[in-house]
Amino acid sequence: MSVRQVLDELGGVSRRTFYRWRELGYGPAAFKLPNGELRVWWRSDFHTWLRQLEAAA
Repeated sequence: MSVRQVLDELGGVSRRTFYRWRELGYGPAAFKLPNGELRVWWRSDFHTWLRQLEAAA
């Protein structure tokens, strides 16, 4: 998933907030492509991350 796709699914979270979560270790697992773009590994990983946030709330 691209960062844009993740932000769209989160419904209003800014790009800066997403990257800040990543800096703090709260974001979903991701990797950088050779061109420097960030990608979340799998949609299922993203949904697992969301479920973990929900359970912790």
